[in-house]
Amino acid sequence: MSAEQWMLLFSGMLGGALRVGTPFLFVSLGECLTEKSGRVNLGLEGVLVLSAMVAFAAACLGQSAWTGVLAGAVAGGLLAALHGLLCSLPRVNDVATGIALMLLGSGLAFYGGKPFIQPQAPQIPAWELGQWSSSPALQSALRINTLLPLGLLLALLMAWGLRHTRYGLLLRLAGDSASAARALGHSVTGIRILATTLGGMVAGLGGASLTLFYPGSWNEGISSGQGLIAVALVIFARWSPLRCIGAAALFGSAGAIGPALQSVGMGWGYHLFGTLPYALTLLILVLSCKPDRLAQGCPGELAASKH
Repeated sequence: MSAEQWMLLFSGMLGGALRVGTPFLFVSLGECLTEKSGRVNLGLEGVLVLSAMVAFAAACLGQSAWTGVLAGAVAGGLLAALHGLLCSLPRVNDVATGIALMLLGSGLAFYGGKPFIQPQAPQIPAWELGQWSSSPALQSALRINTLLPLGLLLALLMAWGLRHTRYGLLLRLAGDSASAARALGHSVTGIRILATTLGGMVAGLGGASLTLFYPGSWNEGISSGQGLIAVALVIFARWSPLRCIGAAALFGSAGAIGPALQSVGMGWGYHLFGTLPYALTLLILVLSCKPDRLAQGCPGELAASKH
């Protein structure tokens, strides 16, 4: 390939890491926060789809992208809170409840979103960071979502808070040893409901990013399984908010390889390359989830639930 084609390929993958990786970042941070408390939320796919639809609808009706962002976060938090409340009941399984909530969230989104498939909503403003370059492809790649810096800051704050604050210690204690948290007089149920709700709100920002920036429209296939992929992404990041940044960028760039190759005239295997994020998910699960050993960084209560 020529130097220009290599630049196009690099720009396409960089743009994927920044644009496609932004929803991955928010959803993985939300799941990381939830799992740190000792609970798994497989309903994040439903959270993502519902928040994407609500964000788009609110932006359309309110004619403000930021109204949509707020509405998406609230919708994600409410559905996640329902998951947290249901899982706090006796003899209720986290995984089964998560799957049920995934179906509920997706069904509500598909039903409520039918009037919003055609309209256009105000979009989240972009930061144009590529004006220094004369390459249109690089300029386009460096046109980043305004929510991305918020996600990076949130990852830093989560990493600091989990390690250096009392609330972070309580969250990790509930995730590592529920009996120890109860012995100290803390409500493990309350901590997990709060963590699940906040995790849903963070994931809701990822849903808002999908419909209000890239691809910037609402349709029923908007998430492409990103909510479920986020669970594997958190395992890959070893339950670290900072590593979630790199993991989200990796998955984002993997998802952009197909379009990037098409932009340089390589149309063969386009749909095959589109499966890369899902192949990565399978690979991560195979390498990380072995019955004879625990994944590094796994909260103790999640490990105990496997046995």
